[in-house]
Amino acid sequence: MSDTALRVQRVVAETLKIDPDRVVENARFVEDLGAESIQSVELVAAFEEEFDISMDEEEALQVKNVQDAIKFIDKYR
Repeated sequence: MSDTALRVQRVVAETLKIDPDRVVENARFVEDLGAESIQSVELVAAFEEEFDISMDEEEALQVKNVQDAIKFIDKYR
């Protein structure tokens, strides 16, 4: 796993309060990891803080799984 992937995994696990082992690249935030809509906003904020980036919120909320999040964050770094 890349550095970005490991950090995304940790942030998602902490934000959603789930086991990091569940946060695999093809896991969907809502369907597989149980994220609720407010947690999607919390995830965006957590990614911005972790990676010291500013993400377009509308674009970020279109990210539906862990792999998409990794690619999206890499685009901003």
